[in-house]
Amino acid sequence: MRPTGRPPVDDGIVLVTGASAGIGRELAIQLAARAGTLALLARRIDRLEQLRIELSARHPQLKVVAMAADLSDEGDVADVLARLREQIGPVDVLVNNAGVGDSVLFDRADWSRTLQVLRTNVVAIAQLSAALVPAMVANGRGGVLNIGSGAGLTVLPAAAAYVGSKHFVDGFSEALRADLAGTGVVITQVCPGPVDSEFDEVAGSKGGMAGGPPQFLRISAAQCAREALAGFDRGAALVFPGRAYRVAMRLLPLLPRGLRRRQAARSAARLRMAQRL
Repeated sequence: MRPTGRPPVDDGIVLVTGASAGIGRELAIQLAARAGTLALLARRIDRLEQLRIELSARHPQLKVVAMAADLSDEGDVADVLARLREQIGPVDVLVNNAGVGDSVLFDRADWSRTLQVLRTNVVAIAQLSAALVPAMVANGRGGVLNIGSGAGLTVLPAAAAYVGSKHFVDGFSEALRADLAGTGVVITQVCPGPVDSEFDEVAGSKGGMAGGPPQFLRISAAQCAREALAGFDRGAALVFPGRAYRVAMRLLPLLPRGLRRRQAARSAARLRMAQRL
């Protein structure tokens, strides 16, 4: 088998989803200093355009393409992929960062929101990877950086669709890495804990997800992006950004699954009771 080596970020064509805010924006900023072409996708085109202008000013040699895309819409994703093929050609590195959360007991969840979570966090990642990875394999070089979550390695209450979607990202990333061993394509999964971004507010969990890691483990989006890319460059299979959080996640498998179930159930019961008051 050929050695995997480093992902072809430097002077490569890099696609970042969810680039308008948070971790995605920071990844775009840090990648801009290295990539030859940077394609940015998100729903909020006004923010993307502002970022495109900023990055182009800082890095005159960089080609930056910004496109609005609703990743929960399979047709929209297909249209954007077609436009990207015309404008920038084959993508060398795919950064699957876009994600949607929801913080609600499942029996009280709105189905349209649940469907948006699953289509964005599961279907779009598979669709983008299916469209772009074959060319990477054919070229003998490429990279996929999947932004998962610590929630994808355990069980949390009041986030069934989100947790399930991140368990998919974990399984998909591990299996894809196995499938592509020796092809020259690097697959890395990043599982952040609490990160300063809009994510919790949009998901309806301003204080962080119930039953999630304690907030003192919170890090900046810039640090998360920096450690994610460092792990990607190393060809790491799994990255936990933040030293204290990394220690906690490495200890997580030592906790019996039954104990984690009971903790999640107690947290959910408290939430249900609080919502009745």
